[in-house]
Amino acid sequence: MPEQRRGFAYGLTAYLLWGLFPLYWRLLDHSGPIELLAHRVLWSLTTIVVLVAVLRKFGNVRALLREPRRRWALVGAAFLISINWGTYIYGVVSGHVVETSLGYFITPLFAVFLGVVVLKERLRPAQWTALAIAFLAVVGLAIEHGRPPWIAIVLTFSWGFYGLIKKRANAGAVEGMAIESGAVVPLALAAIVFLGVRGDSTVTDFGIGYFVLVLLTGPLTAVPLLFFGAAATRIPLTTLGLLNYVAPILQFICGVTIFHEHMSPMRWAGFGLVWVALVIFTGDSLRQRRVTSQLRLATKGNLSRPTFT
Repeated sequence: MPEQRRGFAYGLTAYLLWGLFPLYWRLLDHSGPIELLAHRVLWSLTTIVVLVAVLRKFGNVRALLREPRRRWALVGAAFLISINWGTYIYGVVSGHVVETSLGYFITPLFAVFLGVVVLKERLRPAQWTALAIAFLAVVGLAIEHGRPPWIAIVLTFSWGFYGLIKKRANAGAVEGMAIESGAVVPLALAAIVFLGVRGDSTVTDFGIGYFVLVLLTGPLTAVPLLFFGAAATRIPLTTLGLLNYVAPILQFICGVTIFHEHMSPMRWAGFGLVWVALVIFTGDSLRQRRVTSQLRLATKGNLSRPTFT
């Protein structure tokens, strides 16, 4: 299988797993979001330690720890991804799967906004239009709910800033996640102990099958990241960006068709505006990439022509 086809398969697998996560987390709705988050962090670290050992990346982890700038960036990323995970778990187990999908639909647009504010990048008119439409959608959904869609907003902000910090840390997926999980696992262990002492721990109350499902949250967190990392090195960023929409589409479908979450006309209109914004944004990105590729080819062709003096 050619490398690009293999990379596409890896990327599609990662986003399919992320998109179907609501089905898995709903199996664990006997437990609270904090307890599930604590166990997810704990078993993710356990999984990552095994992967670091198998892939022989202890040297890479030590190298990251010796660089204060990258180490502290990953610690900051750890808290952001914990907020993201916790909010997502809360959204799923409390019956707000559709709102979680909204957060991940908006995330690519928020990443562009961060590029303007933090990295001082310049936006094209189509990108500004997409951002304005997405903002109107969020305002409309806030009016419809009588409150802002906080789950979607927290997911968008936490994932957007997480991506920005990870970009600056420039760490590999496995070794970066090892440091991130290690940074927050003391808090996870403290939460598990605290809940146990209070008698509020639930993961062992529903049989061995339920507990195994909790343990598997670690591998299920790590595996899509590995597939994503493998895809990122094999396929163009544009293809990876388009695959990004697979997860929220699946989450939205799960929320509407499987969990039967209510979709009022205003809510449909809000999501419709978000999808229009994404179509504009994606179309502009593809067009810009095509223009850039043509310019690159033209420049290369000019440089390769012989000159006579």
